[in-house]
Amino acid sequence: MAGDEELERRVSALEGEVRALGERVRHSEHDAAAARVLAGGADRDVAEIRSEIREFRSQNNRVLNAMRADLADVRVDLTDVRADVRDLREHVDRGFASMRGALDATAAGQERIAGMLSRLVDEQERPAGE
Repeated sequence: MAGDEELERRVSALEGEVRALGERVRHSEHDAAAARVLAGGADRDVAEIRSEIREFRSQNNRVLNAMRADLADVRVDLTDVRADVRDLREHVDRGFASMRGALDATAAGQERIAGMLSRLVDEQERPAGE
C-alpha cells in the first residue's frame, strides 16, 4: 500500500507537470502565432519601404536629368549671351570711333571758323589806312 500511495503521488505530480507543460506549449504556440503576424507585417513594411526607396531614386534621377538638361541649356544660353555681348562691344567701339571721327572733324571745322572770325575781327579793328 505504501507503494500505491507513492505511485499515486508520483502520478499526480506528473499530471501536474504535464498540465504545466501543456500550458507552456499553448503559450509558446500563441507567441509563435503572434511572431508570425509581426513578421508578416514587417515583411510588408520592408517591401513598402523598398518600393518607396525605388520611387525616390527614380524621381531623384528624373530631377537630376532635368537639372543636367537645364544646365546644358544655360551653358548654351550663356555662350549666346557672351557672343551677343562681344558683338555689342564691337558695335559700340565702332560707333565711338565713328563719333570720335565726326567730333574731330567738327572740332577742326570750328577751329577753322574761329580762325576766320578772328581774322575778320582783326581786320575790322584795324583802321582803314593801315
